[in-house]
Amino acid sequence: MTNRRDAMGAMLMMLAGEAGASGDGVKAGWPDAVFTIKGSKTTHASFGDTTVYFEGKTGQLKDMTAGSLVLLPGQEPHPPHQHPEEEFVLIGEGAGEILVHGETTQVGPGSLMYCEGNRLHGIKNTGTVPMRFYFFKWIA
Repeated sequence: MTNRRDAMGAMLMMLAGEAGASGDGVKAGWPDAVFTIKGSKTTHASFGDTTVYFEGKTGQLKDMTAGSLVLLPGQEPHPPHQHPEEEFVLIGEGAGEILVHGETTQVGPGSLMYCEGNRLHGIKNTGTVPMRFYFFKWIA
């Protein structure tokens, strides 16, 4: 039986794939496919587990990374940081806070962060249960 978290993750992967589809005949690095957690690379760390579903070129993007992270209570994957990619973060489960553009916001399931490239941002699980979020980073 598919749960809400898995359905949301699958929907986001599908939408990200559609965003990278190219109508100009250029072959994308992102194949038309369904990416599952079983076929993805998961890294275990003291703060939680990071799964990368896809990382590479698409038909319209120079680089795209799509993944999820299960963040343990009281943890953050790293201090607030910045990188050249734009990024979406969608909270699937749990509660925490996101710092973006100098403002910290309390977040929970369904909260969505967007951050332009080279802007300081970060995330922390402030709840009592693991927080799962999905991330999508890209350079056009």
